[in-house]
Amino acid sequence: MKIALIGASGNVGQRVTAEATSRGHEVIAIARNTASIEAKPGVTPVAADLTDEAQILDAVKGADVVVLSVRFQDLDFEKVLATLKKVGKRVLIVGGAASLEVAPGKQLIDTEGFPDFIKVEAEPARQALKRLQSDSELDWTFLSPSVFFGPGERTGAFRLGKDELLTAADGKSHISYEDYSIALLDEIESPKHKGERFTVGY
Repeated sequence: MKIALIGASGNVGQRVTAEATSRGHEVIAIARNTASIEAKPGVTPVAADLTDEAQILDAVKGADVVVLSVRFQDLDFEKVLATLKKVGKRVLIVGGAASLEVAPGKQLIDTEGFPDFIKVEAEPARQALKRLQSDSELDWTFLSPSVFFGPGERTGAFRLGKDELLTAADGKSHISYEDYSIALLDEIESPKHKGERFTVGY
């Protein structure tokens, strides 16, 4: 497939690109600044700003699916949503963990002591998910990582969940960028969560 990846220069974007190309897919690697994106077989860097609808519509031409991997803080999600609808493709969104439930009806972000410095990104991500859940036009999937989300190994040994926070046997909620990317590409190749949020963790 041809995958348009918005936010290809980021930590997650780089791993998603690597996972996609290892499976034989082509990646349109979209970022405001493409200096750090290497043009190589299967990867086409394209400079485009998410706030510029015309640039994005042009950048994703020919793509089978779009992946959105950007920060939600300071993002006008309503405007982004309007652009994605015009694209007319399936969209997979790299989400956050804070909107996952730690108890029935209680999300992680609402627990006592949740850090304010994380909330500035986590709350807009939660609101973006709520907006998606109320929308009937966009073909979307939102993949939330576990709490601790960073560079690590590509093990292929992880679990999937829906709206509940996943915790490993060691009591930690974590997933590597590399294994997250496997789950995302699996969903692209074999959709099982259309119009839904799901999560991945050890």
